[in-house]
Amino acid sequence: MPTFPFPLGGRALGPVQRVLLVALTVPVLAVVTVAAVPALVVLPFLPGGTDRAVRLIRSHVAYARTLLMCSGPAPAKPGPG
Repeated sequence: MPTFPFPLGGRALGPVQRVLLVALTVPVLAVVTVAAVPALVVLPFLPGGTDRAVRLIRSHVAYARTLLMCSGPAPAKPGPG
């Protein structure tokens, strides 16, 4: 994950980055999900709509999974010794 160009060290910004990432992307993901509800209600009744609805749900799951994976703690670096 890219680091913000702040004068603090990368270790100190890890939790701040995760909080900012989640704070900025969760509302966007929520708006997109709420906006997709009418499509998910109507699409199954249209020809080929079920496949489109499944693709829409899979993309939302992928976005949420990426958000959760990227907001997790960074793996520990092996120390000397």
